[in-house]
Amino acid sequence: MIVLIPAYEPDRRMADLASALLDRDADIEVVVVDDGSGPAFTAVFDAARAAGAHVLRHDTNLGKGVALRTGFSHVLEAWPGEDVVTADADGQHTTTDIVRIADELRADAAAGRAALVLGSRDFRGDVPLRSRFGNAVSRGLFRVAAGWRASDTQTGLRGMPAALLPWLLELPGDRFEYETEMLLRLRRAGHQAREIPIETVYLEQNASSHFRPIVDSLRVTLPLLLFTGSSLLAFLIDTVALLLLSLLTGWLVASIIAARLLSASVNFAVNRRFVFQRQGRRHAIRHVLRYALLAGALLASNIVWMDALTGFGLPLIVAKVVTEAVLFITSYQVQRRFVFGAAGAQLAQETDAGDVTASKEGHRRRIGARLRMESPTPMRPDAHHLERTP
Repeated sequence: MIVLIPAYEPDRRMADLASALLDRDADIEVVVVDDGSGPAFTAVFDAARAAGAHVLRHDTNLGKGVALRTGFSHVLEAWPGEDVVTADADGQHTTTDIVRIADELRADAAAGRAALVLGSRDFRGDVPLRSRFGNAVSRGLFRVAAGWRASDTQTGLRGMPAALLPWLLELPGDRFEYETEMLLRLRRAGHQAREIPIETVYLEQNASSHFRPIVDSLRVTLPLLLFTGSSLLAFLIDTVALLLLSLLTGWLVASIIAARLLSASVNFAVNRRFVFQRQGRRHAIRHVLRYALLAGALLASNIVWMDALTGFGLPLIVAKVVTEAVLFITSYQVQRRFVFGAAGAQLAQETDAGDVTASKEGHRRRIGARLRMESPTPMRPDAHHLERTP
């Protein structure tokens, strides 16, 4: 079992946590990623290494997402097949809770399950304002974007089954948004998650956290914002085309169909490439067919709604706005789950092993020039079950 701790400018609590974990559980190895903290924090990382932790070091600050991927890549090379628990370096996660998540992963492995285990905090009571705000915003937008409820979308205490590590290297996001991307894409990739309640710890009103409520909330909600922008673009194209064609021909139904074909083509291209990030030719035909099916259903609904609303005397432009607003959420959820999603995990399970290997190799090349490995003190006698990194 590996505990991975990404750290940027940590204090002594990080080294104490590493030491406590190594003393608490003989089956745990600790990997710390120094994300470009600088010379002023060398003593803290030296203390962690002296306690027995492996220290990986970025020369510059690359972000939490990059630090996590660096750790996952190292685990895949040094301890293939080992599960990983990620924990924050600021003291918010207790040793007891970290070991609990590790035990949950062990139980899942014994039962033949492979689910992401989330250590979820309780945000009732005395919680710092920026933490309460950040989690409330992320939680609400996440439920709309992902279609399932996670009570703590920002938790850094997570249990990662070994089977998920190659997939985790594929995920985009360099900073805090990486962890939300993980949850947003989880079920679409055919994976599952479950939550375990943990102690809520905020030290010094969470002053050591590097999470920025406004900036990072925008980052973590980027997929939904992109879809909204894509939908607005399609709406503008559709509306302008509808008004022009209706004015020129006087045929409402024909104008609706022609305008929708134009806007749907643009919407499909933008959503596939930028919103849901499905690239390449492998599933292109499947995506086109599914999108065409959705577009046909939305078109039929569009015609019914607009015909009814204009029949009640609403102006065409008002009827258009009302109709698109009603169909917006439906369109997003169907595209996320069915059109560009795994549709029962089939797409996720068809990923080529060669593609995963290529991704891992690409990640190693990107970080290779910026990463240094610092070995810990000699291997503890009780840790013979895991191979030490040279």
